[in-house]
Amino acid sequence: MASLYLQKNRTALNADPFIDLLFNFLLGFAFLFLVALLYINPEAKEANIEKQAEYIISATWPEHLKDDIDLWVRGPDDQTVSYLNKEVGWLHLDRDDRGEINDVIVIDGVEKIHPINQEIITIRKKHSGEYIVNLYYYDADSEKPLPVKLRIDRVNPRFQTVYQDTIILNGVDDEQTAVRFSIDENGGAERFSQLPATLTPYALEHSPAWAN
Repeated sequence: MASLYLQKNRTALNADPFIDLLFNFLLGFAFLFLVALLYINPEAKEANIEKQAEYIISATWPEHLKDDIDLWVRGPDDQTVSYLNKEVGWLHLDRDDRGEINDVIVIDGVEKIHPINQEIITIRKKHSGEYIVNLYYYDADSEKPLPVKLRIDRVNPRFQTVYQDTIILNGVDDEQTAVRFSIDENGGAERFSQLPATLTPYALEHSPAWAN
């Protein structure tokens, strides 16, 4: 008759393959989990970086109007962002507002008008040099000159409005340089002026009678 000691050793030996299998399964699961994290986390971090803004340039005109005002910005590299090219390097057109045409939203199956008329361009890197900001009157529904409020906000390291003004656009095809400014080596805004420049590549051949 085998001793109790040998019986216990035999039981332990029989259990070892199952424990090894379980351990290998858990080890494989942990490895796959780490691999998944390596693939997921970099994308999330990259998305956060791409969406950050250093400066926000906004153009706002009166609510409940069908008038279409376009915001154009040229950077130090001579590339221009607008509705024709919504992403140029570190310049991005975040909101292209065409008046009430694209202001309709649906809530619980009911169409409602979002009355705010505003275009937004963000500067997502603090590259030094001169930036030119133009306003262009693309389409008119009003029968009088239109006031457009232009504002430039610095986001980092703290939120600060660095420039604001109201520009009067006088009818379709009116393009005006709202402001020129420079970003210095430290990311600050300086050298504001209104020296005219043309950024649009076209000139519309029509204008309302009241603008003549």
